[in-house]
Amino acid sequence: MDVNAAVAAAAAIAGVLTGVIAMLAFRWSEREQKRPTRSSLHTDAVLPPGVDTVLSVLRSSAVVLDEADAVVKASSAAYALGLVRGGKLAVEPMLQMARDTRRDGEIRQVELDLPRRGTGRGEALAVSARVAPLGSRLVLLLVEDLTEARRIEAVRRDFVANVSHELKTPVGALSLLSEAVMDASDDPEAVERFAGRMQIEATRLTSLVQELIDLSRVQNDDPLEDAEPVRVDELVAEAIDRCRHQAGAKQITMAAGGAADLRVWGNRGQLAAALGNLVENAVNYSPARTRVGIAARSVNAPGGDHIEIAVTDQGIGISDKDKERIFERFYRVDPARSRATGGTGLGLAIVKHVAASHGGEVAVWSAEGQGSTFTLRLPEAGAARDRAHQQTARHERAGGAGLDEEAGRSTPTSPESAAYETLPAPEVLP
Repeated sequence: MDVNAAVAAAAAIAGVLTGVIAMLAFRWSEREQKRPTRSSLHTDAVLPPGVDTVLSVLRSSAVVLDEADAVVKASSAAYALGLVRGGKLAVEPMLQMARDTRRDGEIRQVELDLPRRGTGRGEALAVSARVAPLGSRLVLLLVEDLTEARRIEAVRRDFVANVSHELKTPVGALSLLSEAVMDASDDPEAVERFAGRMQIEATRLTSLVQELIDLSRVQNDDPLEDAEPVRVDELVAEAIDRCRHQAGAKQITMAAGGAADLRVWGNRGQLAAALGNLVENAVNYSPARTRVGIAARSVNAPGGDHIEIAVTDQGIGISDKDKERIFERFYRVDPARSRATGGTGLGLAIVKHVAASHGGEVAVWSAEGQGSTFTLRLPEAGAARDRAHQQTARHERAGGAGLDEEAGRSTPTSPESAAYETLPAPEVLP
């Protein structure tokens, strides 16, 4: 009996000890789970309810930082701008702003110029950064890209300055010539000479105002609202007729070919103005007794067939540095020659806008002393009409989708390959 009692007592003691140990282990496990770890320091820094949804619809790039300057949330635009790298804010001025705001709770805003990622050029990315506290532990950084807005503002400022300068020149000349006419009222020959100069300046002023109106129209209007199939040979004939007098005065031969049975889809008036500007430039910048060629051809392209209309001259040519700027408003390769011919510097800008609004483009080949070839590339009538109808249907279904611009480019390698290859016997002007 004594042995059995001893065994029972030992078993009871063992059971009590096991229970105590199990309870201690359970309590220790609970304390370890509640203890903050290095990983939980970041997972605890969650966004307040609804903030994630709001940040996802903002146009600005958004970055949320915790008290350790680690990135809790960053939009895809923030990564694209290079603001966040390796889970950290990579722009030191913005990081310092975030620290100052975390310290005193004040909202801060600053405009910065940041280097672009992946470009070897010294182009700067203009941004506006705004930092504000988000709760008691987080800081919100909103960054807006101002680069395009600044570029547009610079273009507008330059445009206004150029317009003012170009208008001032003929207006000032008219004022001086009118005074000269008054002073020479007793000299019929002088009056006639000054009146002729006044007529030239008035014509130049009229041309400038008209081209400003044309440029404004092609920028603001949708040419495809009144689009129709336009015969290329009719556009070429109209452009030649427009420049017939100037070409005849300089004994310039004009030849056209390859335009039969070709049609483009677009606004006839704008297309005629664009091609007319190219032919007029070719005539104005060509020496006497040379040749201007106009050739058209159909080109197969993945996005649909295109029509290329090439205008080639044997003029002074364009340098490489000028080729990058010739489509800018009021830019002239040779200002002296442009003023002598009455040029305004807006013709090629109009051509560029017309081509872009019709889903095409304009390209240039040129070499100094060898002449130039301007190629107007436009969608062919059938393919462009079908594509326009499809996009109109998508627009109606989706509630707003614009016409796609063609991305393909085709630049002739020489004047002969673009314009002289298919030309018939030239039409010699009287």
